Amino acid sequence: MHLFPIAPDVAPETTRPDAARVIAGDPVHTTWNLEERDGLYAGIWESTPGCWRVVYTEWEYCRILSGVSVLTEDGKPPLTVRAGDSFVLRPGFCGTWEVVETTRKDYVIRL
Repeated sequence: MHLFPIAPDVAPETTRPDAARVIAGDPVHTTWNLEERDGLYAGIWESTPGCWRVVYTEWEYCRILSGVSVLTEDGKPPLTVRAGDSFVLRPGFCGTWEVVETTRKDYVIRL
């Protein structure tokens, strides 16, 4: 069971990271935005394998629903996350997100 079930009336958006940020692979992101209001965003995000640079300017709470990813903050050791893991990314987090196995997460973002 997902915290936010994918509603049949929510069309997924498909994107890719900016090509200048991609380090490896050709990651494709699929996002189901379930809530967008007052600077708060929530939904489901999925990515195919690849690695890209990330820079967070917002707060994000994530819970991994499936797959395996490795987050590496600049100057810190890598953190491997799997189904059941949850974490918060804070503004100022800079580093890489590597999807090792297609990863799906639910998220809540606060701008």
